[in-house]
Amino acid sequence: MKDLDALPAEAREQITEALAAYSVHGTGDIKRLSGRKGFRLRIGRYRVIFDEDRMSIVAIYVGRRETTTCSRH
Repeated sequence: MKDLDALPAEAREQITEALAAYSVHGTGDIKRLSGRKGFRLRIGRYRVIFDEDRMSIVAIYVGRRETTTCSRH
């Protein structure tokens, strides 16, 4: 939540809408992470690193791609 709260309001809205679309419809720019467990959701310049099970999606990190999102988390 800290990562998401730190973003501008417009970015927060885009990210929450993209996560909702993925959770309901399975749509979005999703890739399985290589070398580790989890997935990446791309929303413009932002990335959400997450893992999921049958009942929930757990966002591990939300941030801009320029901050090396994938390599840090």
